[in-house]
Amino acid sequence: MAPPHRTPPRGQLDRIPGPTRRSLLAGVAALGALGAAGCSRVATASGTDGGELLDRLRAQGVVRLGIAGEIPFGYIDKNGELTGEAPEVAKVVFKRLGVDRVQPVPTEFGSLIPGLNSQQFDVVAAGMYINPERCAQVIFSDPDYQMLDSFVVRKGNPLGLRDYRDVVRKKARFATGTGYAEIAYAVEAGYKESDILIVPDQVAGLNAVEAGRVDVFAGTALTTREVVKKSTKAEVTEAFKPVVDGRPHVDGGGFAFRPTETRLRDAFNTELRELKKSGELLRILRPFGFTEDEMTELTAKELCGG
Repeated sequence: MAPPHRTPPRGQLDRIPGPTRRSLLAGVAALGALGAAGCSRVATASGTDGGELLDRLRAQGVVRLGIAGEIPFGYIDKNGELTGEAPEVAKVVFKRLGVDRVQPVPTEFGSLIPGLNSQQFDVVAAGMYINPERCAQVIFSDPDYQMLDSFVVRKGNPLGLRDYRDVVRKKARFATGTGYAEIAYAVEAGYKESDILIVPDQVAGLNAVEAGRVDVFAGTALTTREVVKKSTKAEVTEAFKPVVDGRPHVDGGGFAFRPTETRLRDAFNTELRELKKSGELLRILRPFGFTEDEMTELTAKELCGG
């Protein structure tokens, strides 16, 4: 969803198409555009070990954040203000690093990594899932959140669906979102891809469940939890880890930096760790639907594949 990906991951699931947060090819497929667009702006190695961007940002007093207009990860609200889990974390961290202002640079999700590497903005602040494919193109902070999956089902969960294996075993009618990693999760569990109903988003998924067109809609724990809040016909199942390559899998989202800017990434991580330790991170993320379950001690190294 991942968004999902919101959505969504993931190194192992690179067959997932679509421009959502959680679709793996979002950064990869668009990378080829770098040769045609902004060639003269492609980042080159800094003369200083670890990059000079942090010093420049402190001198300028402003950092440009690449966002993809996705609620709750990074978007412009109805008052024209930048908000979302990633921008709000970035505001606090950069303030601590001596950079007082953040400036949004909206773009499509698939353009975030190319835009970062061609210096259209300084940092990707879009709740981007960290996976090996993306780690080959950019460097990531440690994740500020982790994400599990859950299902939207009819009240009472009449088929007793708890994970993708249940969906296959009980021959449930299954839906998920365009480009969601949950497509591949269901297929890995044995569901026939051509039988999956693909809908635009979690709201359409909820509608499909309520109308009885499907038995289950799969998405991230956060998005499914939020979408059923006002429903009288549907509920959300307990969050669970999907199985990837035979092992339970957890995703995490973080901030992306140009590969040369390790000094900025490391300074960002230092402040992020302090926010986690103090509990301030959860306070920042809670208004966007995040809970203690989404807090994590995962590292970017783990999610990048070691």
